[in-house]
Amino acid sequence: MSADAPGSALAAARPAWADYVELVKPRITLMVVMTTFVGFAVAHRGPMPLGLVAATLVGTALVAAGSATMNMLLERRTDALMHRTRNRPLPAGRLRGVEALAWGLLLSVAGLALLFLRAGPLPAAVALATWTSYLFLYTPLKTRTSLATVVGALPGALPPVIGWTAAASRFEPGAFVLFAIMFLWQIPHFLAIAWIYREDYARGGLPMLPVLDPEGRMTGRQAVANSLALTLISLTPAVAGLAGSLYVVGAAVLGLAFTGVAVYAAVLRTTPAARKLFLASLLYLPALFTLLLLGRK
Repeated sequence: MSADAPGSALAAARPAWADYVELVKPRITLMVVMTTFVGFAVAHRGPMPLGLVAATLVGTALVAAGSATMNMLLERRTDALMHRTRNRPLPAGRLRGVEALAWGLLLSVAGLALLFLRAGPLPAAVALATWTSYLFLYTPLKTRTSLATVVGALPGALPPVIGWTAAASRFEPGAFVLFAIMFLWQIPHFLAIAWIYREDYARGGLPMLPVLDPEGRMTGRQAVANSLALTLISLTPAVAGLAGSLYVVGAAVLGLAFTGVAVYAAVLRTTPAARKLFLASLLYLPALFTLLLLGRK
């Protein structure tokens, strides 16, 4: 029996549907849905229209799942070079490119159609902008420049705007506040990931900042600067009349704590410190948005 037979047997026993589920990056898609709901809930006044909420969240989830699938298709060769991604369905050969393409297009078109027909043309247009910029700006730039992280933060910050425009049927200042919060949060979040997996990213030929900055000094400064900016921006919902004093106090405490972890990671510049920053980012965002939902006016 060959040395890789157990792994081959495990792959053969894996149901096909599990590979299609993996293509949609369920955890990222779930985060997209959660932030879309925050945008809708903060924008809406009065009793929650459950039908509209459901259509907005399901439509956005389908578009996010479709873009994740298409992203895996476009990055299948790079994924094959990296340890943490080489067992994904496409580089591992469990699914063919044409199957991923059909699955991604089906999800994307279904989601955009649902948003257009049930939530309106504006949220559908924002979702399409998210899909397009993620696949045709961020994805190709990942192999070319470390600034891809900043570019990728643009589509990553748009889900709350989808929710907001579905609830309000127009752009309002609050939508841009949520966009700014999401945009700034992503920078230290992704820098932490890139630091943890910097050797893998280098193996895949992706010039992430921690790959180009092996000592981590610039990476640390960027994480601290963006977490500080995030702390300041996180207070603006009160200025915009979206939340009260309880939110301001909570947002300030969360922001300072998050910045403190960023400073810790910037000083130590070690993988365990980067993991702490990554975990802090995962705790920070839902805590902040929970405060916003509880304290909204």
